[in-house]
Amino acid sequence: MKVSIKKIVLGACATALALGTMVQSAAALEIVFAISASPGSTQYITAEEFTKRANELLGEKAQVTFYGASQLGKDKDLMQKLKLGTVHLSMPSSIMSSIASEAGLFDMPFLVKDRAHLNRIEHAIFWPMIAPAIEEKGYKVIGFWENGIRHITNNVKPINTPADLDGLKIRTPKSTWRVKMFSAWGANPTPMAFSEVFVGLQTGVIDGQENPYTNIAGAKLNEVQKYLSVTGHVYTPSYLTAGAGQWEKLPADVRAILEDTARNVQGWMYATGTSDEMSLREKLGETMEVNVADRASFVEASNPIYEEFAKEVPTGKQMIDMAMQLAD
Repeated sequence: MKVSIKKIVLGACATALALGTMVQSAAALEIVFAISASPGSTQYITAEEFTKRANELLGEKAQVTFYGASQLGKDKDLMQKLKLGTVHLSMPSSIMSSIASEAGLFDMPFLVKDRAHLNRIEHAIFWPMIAPAIEEKGYKVIGFWENGIRHITNNVKPINTPADLDGLKIRTPKSTWRVKMFSAWGANPTPMAFSEVFVGLQTGVIDGQENPYTNIAGAKLNEVQKYLSVTGHVYTPSYLTAGAGQWEKLPADVRAILEDTARNVQGWMYATGTSDEMSLREKLGETMEVNVADRASFVEASNPIYEEFAKEVPTGKQMIDMAMQLAD
């Protein structure tokens, strides 16, 4: 009887040890995925779709846990946490040009013609030229996704030409080239975290901002903005990104599943973004005054930005020339 009790005790200890090991293993393979975007935005719903698909494929290998709406920090915080390893995946957008100057290509106004053109830029320029520059800064991009086509909102007047922006305080992301762009157009650009924009508009700290329809609607900026000016001035990607060091620590089979899922989600994301654009514009028009800006006047006023980018970024002119050739 004593032997049996001893066996039972030893068996229980072994079971507890095994369970403890399993818990530790599961905890080690929890993949924390955090973004700053608001619910309803293209970034947010894409992140949700990726998380769902990845977890279905990962099974017991690992588990992606998703945190949106700046729950774990703003974009700058999340980029730091990727390197520390406290966050494993994030989805930066405009801030990437502050990490690697080459990513500023996507801040060039009116460069991207449409999603088909963007796809050609992705394969001919982004992966061969821009992604390696980002990796040199300690990050690993595993998915080239979408933030969207950006437009201007404000509380002062419709924006038809750059002259209408004169002196207006326009929130921009913390992107060097977006700030330069709005300065060239005569505005007073005010870099600010997206999570602070609603209150900034509500209190009058800023007059306006620029974002894709999905971000405007998702953050309910139409509740604190009077005018929506359709400019389409920049098409911004978003990047499914990991810290390079932490990425290499994940098992190879887990990395392969995450990369495959990132590629497979891309087509779904573009289809969803395309179908949502007009419906969102109509929805925003129910509470905002909508006008279509004079594109030609903005294009003309943007020439100095291209010239400066070509001079400041070593591969700048080459990338601009390639991107323009790919538009045909």
